Amino acid sequence: MEEMNKFEHEQMMKAKPSITPLLAILGGVVLITLIWSAVTGLWDALIVFRIFMGVFFVTFSVFKLLDLKGFAQAYATYDVVAKKVSGYGFFYPFIELWLGVNYLFHLMPRVTDWVTFLVMGISSVGVLLALQSKKPFRCACLGTKINVPMTTVTLLEDLLMTVMAGIMLLWL
Repeated sequence: MEEMNKFEHEQMMKAKPSITPLLAILGGVVLITLIWSAVTGLWDALIVFRIFMGVFFVTFSVFKLLDLKGFAQAYATYDVVAKKVSGYGFFYPFIELWLGVNYLFHLMPRVTDWVTFLVMGISSVGVLLALQSKKPFRCACLGTKINVPMTTVTLLEDLLMTVMAGIMLLWL
């Protein structure tokens, strides 16, 4: 790590973990989705799901990409795949970005829904195991520039994306 990055990392670790940024960003994703639906007049559930998921994945991937190395290290502390597969944590934000773009532009909907269902379902397992361990984990959902603790909100977020992808797979 460069000296400045190491300093920033140490300062962030000293910062009190807060779920407020996560809730604010989720609120922003919901707000953007509602505004988009109001402007376009498209309130069909599947279209709203698609826009929500697109905005969600693009937004969250950008936060992870701000410190890719830090994200990969933090993610490997609790994700079942990132623990076992070297490099998965570096690749994961790009998977999210790809998913987000696909949802927003309605590209390869079946493939996108299957990848989302599998990736978020597996991610949910890692989060659940981390929560069950009762150890404090730093949630890597917003990368490492924002200190978010691992909570049930993280699990609900992953499960919500899994369920939404599952619903879209059933309805398409």
